[in-house]
Amino acid sequence: MGKEIKLALVYRDMWQSSGKYVPRVDQLLKVANPIIDIGCFARVETNGGGFEQINLLFGENPNIAVRKWTQPFNDAGIQTQMLERGLNGIRMSPVPADVRQLMFKVKKLQGTDISRSFDGLNNPQNLELSFKYAREGGMIAQAALSLTYSPLHNVNYYIELAEQYIALGAEEICIKDMAGIGRPASVGKIVAGIKSAHPDIVIQYHGHSTPGFSVASSLEAARNGADIIDVGMEPLSWGTGHADLLTIHEMLKDDGFSLPDINMKAYMEVRSLSQEFIDDFLGMYINKQNRFMNSLLIGPGLPGGMMGSLMADLEKNLKSINKWLTKNDKPLLTQEELLIKLFDEVKEIWPQMGYPPLVTPFSQYVKNAALMNISQMIKGKDRWSMLDENTWGMLMGKSGQLLGPIDPKLQKLASEQGREYFTGKPQDLYPNELDLYRSKMKEKGWDFGQDDEELLEYAMHPPQYEAFKSGKAKENFLKDFEERKAKAASASTGGSAAGSMPNKVEVEVNGEKYLVHIKYPDGQKDKKDYASDDIVQSKTSQNIAGSYIDSPLEGKFFLTKDSSEKGLKVGDIVEKGQTVAYIEAMKVINAITADKSGEVTDIYFSPGDEVEEDDHLIGLS
Repeated sequence: MGKEIKLALVYRDMWQSSGKYVPRVDQLLKVANPIIDIGCFARVETNGGGFEQINLLFGENPNIAVRKWTQPFNDAGIQTQMLERGLNGIRMSPVPADVRQLMFKVKKLQGTDISRSFDGLNNPQNLELSFKYAREGGMIAQAALSLTYSPLHNVNYYIELAEQYIALGAEEICIKDMAGIGRPASVGKIVAGIKSAHPDIVIQYHGHSTPGFSVASSLEAARNGADIIDVGMEPLSWGTGHADLLTIHEMLKDDGFSLPDINMKAYMEVRSLSQEFIDDFLGMYINKQNRFMNSLLIGPGLPGGMMGSLMADLEKNLKSINKWLTKNDKPLLTQEELLIKLFDEVKEIWPQMGYPPLVTPFSQYVKNAALMNISQMIKGKDRWSMLDENTWGMLMGKSGQLLGPIDPKLQKLASEQGREYFTGKPQDLYPNELDLYRSKMKEKGWDFGQDDEELLEYAMHPPQYEAFKSGKAKENFLKDFEERKAKAASASTGGSAAGSMPNKVEVEVNGEKYLVHIKYPDGQKDKKDYASDDIVQSKTSQNIAGSYIDSPLEGKFFLTKDSSEKGLKVGDIVEKGQTVAYIEAMKVINAITADKSGEVTDIYFSPGDEVEEDDHLIGLS
């Protein structure tokens, strides 16, 4: 009998590495018992990461989902695990300490056993509270080493990092190979180095399959002492996901490891149900490119977990870039050409940005900066001419110390913009907020929920929770889904998508120019006649171009980025260079500054509205 080794199914990550959404709670309950019946899983990743936020986005209560989804595994004695982002909790931006502490307490009470905590910069300072709060809440505190491959991120660096995490209270170690670019021999050496110093500590290997190393890396990790290997399964294994259960199981068994047999009947049922969920609605949000492995990613090292959003972002940016190229009589780009440009730009700017590990959220920051640079340079502007606030925060030390120095050009740009480097403890920048959200919920008459779980969701995801409570999230999701269905149906019949009617037009009446916003009855765009009160007019000066602050990119419009800010209103005076609004795009916040001074006459969008590049956001007199 060989050494016993365990397997963990990363069911949540399987979906999020492929597309935008995860199954609904009714679907998760349908697949839970078949997963248990497969009979070879010691652990299942049930939640964490973007799970809660995604539930809110399609109008479901994430607390109900977590409780119901984890229960069958709890009953069967299979450990459940979640992914959390340290300082960022289970969102993309920093979280106050009291909200982080409540998160661990709530998630344990909801049925989650293990917290896999990682920091995007591998900053021990940011994870100390995660380990402390996880243990206090009754969870197992697992620390993740976010693997990346650079001159600074070598085997000794990761062995020493594990030492620091263990000293701070980590009870287990995860080798988090989120891009799958960890070279197999190096992965084995990291595991061996940790085990030699801590023979009893549990080590779990998590590798994405994107560039093709993960099968060999799984074997090297196992041979050098790893206790648990994460796997995916069809129809979502491989591609930007994870190596398949059948492959890893057979490989380990052949190498002499002892592990439970697979119930193939149950495996096929889970496979069939997962495909059923794809056919239901989830496939509408899975880019076909994410189902393929891609060795080109060895160079830029972008992680599988963000490829779902990357392809969606790429599609939007391609549309914007080609719109500009068309206006300027230049050749259009294909998606593949833009993808290669992106990979090349990431390789170019990653060292300039101080080699942040390419893991959430910093992989998004580097990718977003690269895409924005490409767009700006195509339009004749300089590299770094537009950089979002989240990325500046990282560069200025607000998430902790970068391993490498930032490029002198970025340092000069930061100085010109009056930005100062932060050397303190990142958590200190984000004061406690639970009392604030308690008072807000009392004002709205909202219940705090069992074990304060609704309070947690509101404090963790304020705009998404408000949209969920109002019903707007469900409405937006259903609208988007119907549009995608119509587009897919049109493409399958060779037609063109219907409903491409304008939301606004500019008209001139007796020498006066107006921006006319059109509101279609019942959300439809196929009606021919409209009542006069369905059209809202905003009078502007005759010089339209000089009277607006326009959006430099598409995304969601907001007047503030957090609860501490006061939003702009009609009648306010703005000065040139002043931040007047924000656009949330590609999971980051972009500050919109006034390019002229004046009095605010109109604000054309409500918080949370989708805007397109060049849309008029604010009118000035």
